[in-house]
Amino acid sequence: MGKSQKLSLYFHIPFCLSKCYYCDFNSYTRLSWLIPQYIDALKKEMQLYAKDAWEFEVKTIYFGGGTPSLLPAKSIAYMLESCSKLFNMPSNLEVTLEANPGTIDQSFLTQLRQSGVNRLSLGVQSFSDSELKLLGRIHSAVEARKAYLTARETGFENINTDLLYALPWQTINDWQNNLVEVTKLNPEHLSLYPLTLEPGTPLANAVASGSLPKPNADLAADMYLLASDKLAKEGYNHYEISNWALPEKECQHNLTYWKNEPYLGFGAGAHSYLGGYRWANVLAPIEYVKRLSNTETKASQEAYFNNPLVDNIEHINGDLEIAEAVILGLRLDDGVNLADFAHRFGVELYSIYQEQQINELVELGLIAKNEHGIRLTTKGKLLGNEVFLHFLPENKG
Repeated sequence: MGKSQKLSLYFHIPFCLSKCYYCDFNSYTRLSWLIPQYIDALKKEMQLYAKDAWEFEVKTIYFGGGTPSLLPAKSIAYMLESCSKLFNMPSNLEVTLEANPGTIDQSFLTQLRQSGVNRLSLGVQSFSDSELKLLGRIHSAVEARKAYLTARETGFENINTDLLYALPWQTINDWQNNLVEVTKLNPEHLSLYPLTLEPGTPLANAVASGSLPKPNADLAADMYLLASDKLAKEGYNHYEISNWALPEKECQHNLTYWKNEPYLGFGAGAHSYLGGYRWANVLAPIEYVKRLSNTETKASQEAYFNNPLVDNIEHINGDLEIAEAVILGLRLDDGVNLADFAHRFGVELYSIYQEQQINELVELGLIAKNEHGIRLTTKGKLLGNEVFLHFLPENKG
């Protein structure tokens, strides 16, 4: 572990006012009473890793959820202050907090900005009240716009907005209206995701019962292409399958994941990837707090092996690390660079995956290839999961 290595930190905040109808994230309602204990537990978990992680320079910090904006601003400030004491942390790193437009006001955002949070990710999802109601969101379109403008007034110069498309009954014109509304605001970053029907969620159950229409894959593809065309004209770079950014405003934290670089996750259900291992904490927030209350905060050389928070751990062998690096790299518009790959793994890409195997994907119009590397075509982005299967360890060669 060299000092030049970078490390991203993720904090999972699992609290919500209500559960959205499409959500299967590790999030919970009616648990706000646990927040003070949960913050203390996060600090304790950070102390478990602080000694080992000091060898890394913290690259980014991200508060995700759940609804991190339900925390008091002073709790966010406390956690960032703790980070600066426990980790090798420069002063200019990207610090993102996910926020629900229905949970923030000027006072909160002012304190948030003063605490060191410099990037806001707003879960807008739609500018249509009927679509927001269908999704089970707690905010209105008016509140979404107000939240965005208030964030600007309080000094946020780097804002992401999330939008969902391919919703039940949503037409191509409905989606176009959402794109028009969001580009009027001119956020630095956009994350656009097709609605996924996760088993057991209210929306999935409604589709299964026939009370809502099934998703239309062709319409979803048309919406994706419309967004790609519209945002290109507005000056956004389509730098990852589902993400667009103005120049130099790419999400540095998410690039850690897509470049298969190390990260530590704190909190209930949080995942980490470090030293050739990936592990996940216990899911239930109450159990997470309970286990930490019985844990010594002394660091261990292999903290993730004997840490009582960890519910599962996976050794990432060389073959799997290579496969994940290629699959995640292909999500990026830059794709997989041959020289970077050889430098990282000490082998050539085409010695792992036969060139003929990749050429077949080129012939199908799914991959573009040149002397520098490989990347997904527009068609490949639409069929990404099918392309990625070709690079799993069992399918190489």
